[in-house]
Amino acid sequence: MNLLVDVLPESVTIINTEYQVRSHFRDCLRIMLAFEDNSLTNYEKQIILLSMYVVVPDDLEQAIKQANWFLNGGKENIDEDSGPRLFSFSKDAGSIYAAFRQTHGIDLTTANLHWWQFLALFMDLGQDTTFCQLVALRKRIKTGKATKEERASAREMGELFDVPEIDTRTLEEKDAERRFNELIAEGERLRRKNNE
Repeated sequence: MNLLVDVLPESVTIINTEYQVRSHFRDCLRIMLAFEDNSLTNYEKQIILLSMYVVVPDDLEQAIKQANWFLNGGKENIDEDSGPRLFSFSKDAGSIYAAFRQTHGIDLTTANLHWWQFLALFMDLGQDTTFCQLVALRKRIKTGKATKEERASAREMGELFDVPEIDTRTLEEKDAERRFNELIAEGERLRRKNNE
């Protein structure tokens, strides 16, 4: 697929049948935001991913695979462990919006962009934007290449600087951790009661 000469896809093919997808960048961003939401289970995230289809295909495994392909801009093999997480569409929304205005002159509140157009423009945001400077600082901090002053600056930014990792644990793993923490809290409560 060549963004310069090919027509942008509005559907994916699953077992010789074309299925229309919601290709507008806002629809795709909503899915990306769901995948950043650690309060949702993996199952809930998959349901939201399938909402990309106008009509959900019967073969859910292939539907999920093709939806991921579409969200990855038509790339087959995306390295999921490509390093530390450096940005968040939810946390950095304001600075991403400003970077699009500054670099491309595009107001994302009124823009009508295909997801793949959005991705191409997103990958070319200017290095002088606050968003790109923040991402670069996060990268230097997380790779241990930051100066003492940069580390101090990151600490001062506090929550603005931090990008939480996406929780990929299963529902069972989350429940096990919750039960473990409840047992720890109960043990601590009993210890305090016995010390009174």
